[in-house]
Amino acid sequence: MTVSCSPFTVRLLGFSPDEFARLEAMLVRVPGAGPSYFCLHEDSLQEPDVYIVNGDSPAAVARLDCLPPGALHSALVIGAPGPTLWPTMARPVERLVLHDLLADLLDQRVQAQAACVARGERLRPERRRRLRIAPDCETPAFYSRLRHGPPDGAVLIVDKECTFHNHVARILGDRPPAHRRPLAWTDSLRAAVRLCDETSVSLVMINTAAPGIEPYELCSSIKSQEGAGRTPVLFLVEQSFRYDPVRARRAGVRGLLDKPVAGRHLLMTFQKLLDLPV
Repeated sequence: MTVSCSPFTVRLLGFSPDEFARLEAMLVRVPGAGPSYFCLHEDSLQEPDVYIVNGDSPAAVARLDCLPPGALHSALVIGAPGPTLWPTMARPVERLVLHDLLADLLDQRVQAQAACVARGERLRPERRRRLRIAPDCETPAFYSRLRHGPPDGAVLIVDKECTFHNHVARILGDRPPAHRRPLAWTDSLRAAVRLCDETSVSLVMINTAAPGIEPYELCSSIKSQEGAGRTPVLFLVEQSFRYDPVRARRAGVRGLLDKPVAGRHLLMTFQKLLDLPV
């Protein structure tokens, strides 16, 4: 299979902290020239390329079975106690076997995605903020009435440099007009708060590595303003940043994206948060 220039993203579901750490260590050790992987934080907004699920956790398996149709998810269930529709792997987990299985799954996913594109279909990201606890059984119109679209306005990027802003501009600039949003950039905390207060902002992206920017306080200041309750604020984080999920939720952070962010993950995030056409 063709190796991605960006690591494939993995979401681990239902594992204890110790087993999570062991699996993460296995995935980091790439054998030969195979694909590389990155395990997503629980608060990550990135769409995973593959799910790895603890088959001994009924809640994790139920979450897997409730994934929306048409998303072409790849998943591997470890230690499944009974029959399942997903590929399985027995314990104890062997690193090389794990990598071989994941490579095959991702290869199948790439082929399925190509077939969808050939049919004129597009992948749909999960847009719900709460976990699915059962498959959808109502008509699409029922769920459409429950949805509240994001506020209209610009995507505001708070960073000391404009590199990421230019990266986003290139990605959205290549899309049809209906897939675009105005972009704004500032390196000033006061300017960011003022822009959110005086102009229409649909999404705020804060680079947590930018010197002089306290991301939690900035998010709190933005979310405390009248009318900012539905404006999502997300963090752009590097591995060196110690993300505090409790503090982030108190501040009103919607979630995070791990840097560097591949273009496909940025587009899926914008589709998820900005209701852009797929």
